[in-house]
Amino acid sequence: MPYQQNHPGHQGHQDHRASPTPAAHLLCVVAARPNLMKMAPILAALGRQAPALRVTLLHTGQHYDPAMSGQVFADLGMRAPDIALDVGSGSHAQQTAEIMRRFDAVLDAHPPPAPDAVLVVGDVNSTLACALVAAKRAIPVIHVEAGLRSGDRRMPEEINRVLTDQLSALLLTSEDGARANLLREGIAAERIVFTGNVMIDSLRRQLPRAVAPATTLRLHGHACPPTYGLLTLHRPSNVDDAGQLAALLEALGQLARQLPLLFPVHPRTRAALRLAGLEQQLARHAIVCLPPLGYLEMLGLMRDARLVLTDSGGIQEESTALGVPCLTLRENTERPVTVSVGTNTLAGTQPASIVALARGMLETGGKRGAMPPLWDGHAAERVAAAVIAWLAAHRELP
Repeated sequence: MPYQQNHPGHQGHQDHRASPTPAAHLLCVVAARPNLMKMAPILAALGRQAPALRVTLLHTGQHYDPAMSGQVFADLGMRAPDIALDVGSGSHAQQTAEIMRRFDAVLDAHPPPAPDAVLVVGDVNSTLACALVAAKRAIPVIHVEAGLRSGDRRMPEEINRVLTDQLSALLLTSEDGARANLLREGIAAERIVFTGNVMIDSLRRQLPRAVAPATTLRLHGHACPPTYGLLTLHRPSNVDDAGQLAALLEALGQLARQLPLLFPVHPRTRAALRLAGLEQQLARHAIVCLPPLGYLEMLGLMRDARLVLTDSGGIQEESTALGVPCLTLRENTERPVTVSVGTNTLAGTQPASIVALARGMLETGGKRGAMPPLWDGHAAERVAAAVIAWLAAHRELP
């Protein structure tokens, strides 16, 4: 069975086929943990601004670990998805192809008419896969977080970003530099709307509920150090090559002697550590390994960290919003505003550079930065308004 339909959803999900003026239908796609943080405030804003809009929520299952996905639904107060594809893991090609196959089957199984638009967020494989299927069926695509560019085509996410934007009818951007990227790539100006960063909406809304670090550490059998750094690591370029991963762990181990590091280990990274036989190296360096954590636990750890070290795009944004210095273990970033305005510093992947920059940040306190434009907690309202206006321009709304 290629997919399962979970439940009829909220009031906008009743059958409108007999109505002379059916409600507009928006199909929203989520796949990975950051997608959920972006989609939760969008769904809430759509419900407030257009209660008659029929919204279907589809989860591809690209992130299948309960703590990486299922727990985040609960933390964010999101309703369960209406449709679950349960795709799971695989190579980029296998995963993208399987998502396309199962999403295409969903569109075949649902009675006509087709959705008026498919809304995708971010840059994961599911974003591109569902955008491709929709575009080939002449269903308009709306891309939230459009126009971000690292300039590095070796990153699978960069390919997803570029192609999804080329397929999209409406492109909603999270930072002002994204517009120039899209215009340079031939996207018409009237299709671009600067709405701001919806992930920050979730952060601001959920920050009062963040779990205290001492509670999180105690639940996992550790004492919470008085000061610590937070580490995340999952990019293929950092974890798939055993030599590169070992060198990074050696550098991080040096830093851990000065600042304890808390390391929630991504399932992908856990598998890479095991395959490379590096789990003992982690233990030797006294880096505190934790299982994948829920959103509220991660939010608490990030809020109280002295320093964040990451190769994640979303954490660059969240640390900027929290005013916590961030060291990104990459040569580039698709979120340059976190560097130019926020708290982020690009460290590259050379161990000596990482250690030197981290120690410098500990001595000086690191960058505190400022809040980028439209990271004000109201981006989802602007996204909803732009989507509703686009739907109104392209079909009659009830």
